Amino acid sequence: MFRKLFFNKNKSSEEMQQNEDELIVKLKGQFKEEKVKPELQFTLLDLALKHNIDWQFACTNGNCARCRCYVEEGAEFLSEVNSAEKSRLDLQEIKEGYRLGCQAEIVKFGAIKAMNKTYFNS
Repeated sequence: MFRKLFFNKNKSSEEMQQNEDELIVKLKGQFKEEKVKPELQFTLLDLALKHNIDWQFACTNGNCARCRCYVEEGAEFLSEVNSAEKSRLDLQEIKEGYRLGCQAEIVKFGAIKAMNKTYFNS
């Protein structure tokens, strides 16, 4: 602990910014984009709504797919694709990185970048 407090003070601002970026979730709705702090057990939709990002949704249980999103980065920090997603998204979409925002839950801290890409306004 002593070493961490007194010997790591010389980190450059670039290193500090990089460390902060590693713990940021970048969410892009239709018109608004925000960088927010990740919260474990929150779905991407939960975070978007909490931060007033215009993320489309109708049901929150995986049926409507309006919360469909493209996870550009950080899929490894999200829950595994579940049965609701497998029944609503086709295999090719899943392979390309699409998820349902209401089902993709943050399970580990890390940089995540996702954008709402509904079938209706892609």
